[in-house]
Amino acid sequence: MRELVRPDRLGPVLAAALGDDDWREFDVTLIAGGKSNLTFELTGPAGSVVLRRPPTGNVLPSAHDMAREARVQQALAGTPVPVPQVLYEDRTGDLIGVPFYVMGKVDGLVVRDELPPGYAPAAADRVAMADALVDVLADLHRIDPAAAGLGDYGRPAGFMARQLRRWRSQWDASKTHDLPELDELGTRLMAAVPDAKRSAIVHGDFRLDNCLLDHRDPARVRAVLDWELSTLGDPLADLGMLLFYWREPGEPEPLLTPAITRGEGFPGRAHLAERYARRTGTHLKELAFFEAFAHFKFAIIAQGVAARAAAGAMAGQTFGDLDGEVRRIAAEGLAVIDRKG
Repeated sequence: MRELVRPDRLGPVLAAALGDDDWREFDVTLIAGGKSNLTFELTGPAGSVVLRRPPTGNVLPSAHDMAREARVQQALAGTPVPVPQVLYEDRTGDLIGVPFYVMGKVDGLVVRDELPPGYAPAAADRVAMADALVDVLADLHRIDPAAAGLGDYGRPAGFMARQLRRWRSQWDASKTHDLPELDELGTRLMAAVPDAKRSAIVHGDFRLDNCLLDHRDPARVRAVLDWELSTLGDPLADLGMLLFYWREPGEPEPLLTPAITRGEGFPGRAHLAERYARRTGTHLKELAFFEAFAHFKFAIIAQGVAARAAAGAMAGQTFGDLDGEVRRIAAEGLAVIDRKG
């Protein structure tokens, strides 16, 4: 792991940037859970910080942009959306071989496959957790991008059509074989792109385990992480992704993302959608399109993960054979269109 961070080169620079010579020496630990950009905890006498960098090997065009991640978190500092503080950024890649940034470590809990003993034991606690997640998303979508210094962070006009083209090109770059279900899903989505009602800062991958919760209060989000897909666009794209990740009882357990919300006491997707609508005043008539798009997008993300893991570009992480998972997600997306179209 150390060769991916280069402590021999980073240590002196970090010590100078943070004004503490104790940062010249630190240990490196890969933080589990990342399927795209790599996240490392750097721990030493001076404390702990977190470093984000792209995966090794070839990357897809426009992916893994460290400068965008750092910029949006810097812009959101001081807003109702909690984010880690960016401490150091290298956009050149000269120091460790790739662009990266270092951010403060937020004391919080990542909820993935199970809850810690005694955490959010009652159904009311789990509903409060869901509500906090939705409320932070709504808060993000209410921020004026121009006022936050992000007026040029994306191109809202034509956002969804452009997203469909972009993700289709990502599929063409990473697929190992044809998949009729995904092709059909993409075709049907392209024929049904809704007119954008408004634009906002969108996270691009908003879900429970991309947030840090308070260790004691499940109704408090301490930080929102993993901003690599953020841009300006239709905020319903974020809600669609959140609902895609939010699994319900009886649904298949996904291979790449947690499914804790299938458990007892968690509210269903309808509860999340209704709370978002109330908090933002958004009409959800076209939400099915955005849910189906989330399936299209994540099926392609899963294929990209499979390709990078097969090439040894995921710091030793392996995820098994994902071909069936990609097909299942695409077929599920078609079912969303058929059910709600």
